[in-house]
Amino acid sequence: MFEDLSKVILFSDMDGTLLTRKKEITQKDLDAIKRFTSLGGKFTVATGRTVQTFEQYRNMLDINIPIILFNGALIYDYSTKETLYMNPLPENAKDIALEILANMPEAGGEVLKADGTYVFRNNDYEQLHTDICKIVPNYSELKDIDSAGWLKVLFAMAPEEIPHMELLVHQSGYDSVSFVKSSDIFYEMLTEGISKGSALSEYRRIKGYEDYTFVAIGDFDNDLEMVQEADLGVCPANAEDSVKQKADLVLEKTCDEGAVAELIDYIISKHNS
Repeated sequence: MFEDLSKVILFSDMDGTLLTRKKEITQKDLDAIKRFTSLGGKFTVATGRTVQTFEQYRNMLDINIPIILFNGALIYDYSTKETLYMNPLPENAKDIALEILANMPEAGGEVLKADGTYVFRNNDYEQLHTDICKIVPNYSELKDIDSAGWLKVLFAMAPEEIPHMELLVHQSGYDSVSFVKSSDIFYEMLTEGISKGSALSEYRRIKGYEDYTFVAIGDFDNDLEMVQEADLGVCPANAEDSVKQKADLVLEKTCDEGAVAELIDYIISKHNS
């Protein structure tokens, strides 16, 4: 699998995987990524973040191949500033979001589009999200946000409220969209069938990447399909049990201890053996 490192792409989730709990990248991971790419390997990221909110990490990671954003709804090439793949939400996404908000008035949230982030209800948990992403969003009533080009909707709420929204969504039976929990306080709406895993499948169709070995590492529910789709699916020690059960390899290190570096050491050791 790793005979030729120049034909290996490592996809890493950000929050809880490459990023520590303090939203930093360890020097150990940065050094390992540089070592991996110097040997010919390719490194990129698969994240729920937007084009704008990933910008703060782009130069630090020196990524020069396409990146998966919006939890799989977009594949973007920063080097050419070209969108290679996009799957927006259906037109009725606004009606679905309005219905959910009417039933869960305590939830905050935002609409994420290619041109920016639109906050429609700013509770403490939503404010935490914009602070984490280090952006100044647009603020607008949900009904006033143009329904074209929505890539995902993020709902933010107290951890104990998430099961209520999950039950509401399940009972409503929306068939054109799907939902995924991306943290203890975030619950996201995407187009039905869209995930980091579906984006990985699309990535395999990009010209020049058809015959690569894909390694993917992630820690949470929104990484599950990606871990399963990869040729080698991996998770850090701090991953959710649901991800650990599906991963080919569960690492000993957490995101705070350099899990990505541990994975890179594993790949290089297999290449050398």
